[in-house]
Amino acid sequence: MPFSLGLVGAGQFAGQFAKLFRAHPGVGDIFVTDLLPERAEQLASQSHLSGTFPTFDAMLESPVDAVAIFTQRWTHGPLVVQALRAGKHVYSAVPMAITQEEIAAIIDAVRETGLTYMMGETSQYIPATVYARKRIAEGAFGRLFYAEGDYVHDMDLGFYEAYQYSGGENWKATASYPPLLYPTHSVGGVLGAWQVHAVSVSAIGVTDDRGDGVFDKAISQFNNEFSNATALFEVAGGGSFRTNEFRRVGYPSHIRESRFRFFGTEGSFEQLATSSFWQNKEGVHDISEHLQVVPTLSADDPSLQNVAPALRDAFVSGTAPVHDRSRLPREFDHMANGHEGSHHFLVDDFVTAVETRSLPPVNAWVAARYTLPGIVAHESALSNGTRLPIPDFGDAPA
Repeated sequence: MPFSLGLVGAGQFAGQFAKLFRAHPGVGDIFVTDLLPERAEQLASQSHLSGTFPTFDAMLESPVDAVAIFTQRWTHGPLVVQALRAGKHVYSAVPMAITQEEIAAIIDAVRETGLTYMMGETSQYIPATVYARKRIAEGAFGRLFYAEGDYVHDMDLGFYEAYQYSGGENWKATASYPPLLYPTHSVGGVLGAWQVHAVSVSAIGVTDDRGDGVFDKAISQFNNEFSNATALFEVAGGGSFRTNEFRRVGYPSHIRESRFRFFGTEGSFEQLATSSFWQNKEGVHDISEHLQVVPTLSADDPSLQNVAPALRDAFVSGTAPVHDRSRLPREFDHMANGHEGSHHFLVDDFVTAVETRSLPPVNAWVAARYTLPGIVAHESALSNGTRLPIPDFGDAPA
């Protein structure tokens, strides 16, 4: 029986996901709420939703079965806990939370309520992660001992417009969000394939020098001046991985904003903006075509009018040959996708988990392993690279 869903936040992402949730046969009525009521009304009208709620609290007091949270990235933790405690299943945009305490509260709430929680990490489903995960499972890397994950997205390529859209007059204070507190694209792509967890980290932050009021401690809501950061993690069982979170970088993030490298004793995989290679001791194999997504929507589509042109590629990409679309509902076959083909899988995995009361791939315990390393890495960067231990909440209960 289809379940009802409430969208929390009516911004750019919510608009794209509303269409997918509405098309999924496992979802029935869909409602929306936003701090700006006019945005909620507009989304409900444009996407033919069932209605709106005046507040988040009103939504939680309703019979809605689940909520999908698309609010500002530093607000997720408390909203998730409140929703779970109100008896709602929860889909949350990334990151999971911004403190260890918030993460612990989410895990406690999931454990105590038995409800579904899923973090919508796109890198879990992008072609590079899917490919590396498959090759690791086959043993093709031999012993994997090192990996790299980059989320390289320059502020000039759409982020100014995105923060202005979501932050209003105070947008510069929020645009200074610390890069390492948004770690799940880089960390999640590595760990989503390797399936280990980080145990310690040393990180370095680069102080911004643009001088435009963004990443300015005097303005920043987060007292942050780092625009770029690099973290080196130790993993359980031996090995390491490095991540880059760059917001000032000469790189075409509109082509590919997340990219990865994996090195093992028998094979390696490397990815650049427009090419990908499998390598072993015999030679190099260009596998770019297997990981190349095909657009499913024009970048000029009217539904993207509020999205900066430099960000639109993230909303129009389809799936790649490496993706298994056979598990998706046929209703998705000709619908717009996004973030290298991840959007269809994100929606279907959440709906399936709620329907079957099973753990989604990025459940609360996995989400903690994708999020907490960045939180600790930021602490390390603030202390000049001091190596710090990363707590672990363990595996999800069987």
